[in-house]
Amino acid sequence: MNAGRGIEVELELLDARITTLADLGDLTADLVATASRLAERLPMLGTAPPAAYLANRLREAAGGSGLAGAVETTEHEVREYRQMLASAKRKYQAQEERSGDDLRGRAS
Repeated sequence: MNAGRGIEVELELLDARITTLADLGDLTADLVATASRLAERLPMLGTAPPAAYLANRLREAAGGSGLAGAVETTEHEVREYRQMLASAKRKYQAQEERSGDDLRGRAS
């Protein structure tokens, strides 16, 4: 709040946050791809039953329900938040424009 004048939104800072979130989404997508490739590999721990069991468990932990899945979920959340922030900015700008139009209409 600004001393009884309402809320002031700094659109330049909002644009910077939106850009940062877009970049973060891209980096997270790269991480998803890397984690998915890692999950596709079977660790070379040998052929003994305990080693094969451990290799399969590591592969599962890196797969869709493990690391790769968690990172993919994070990517979706970052992109959704960026979209929500961009939508809020557009709505704010539209409301500001309508308010300006209303004030100009009353002043005429």
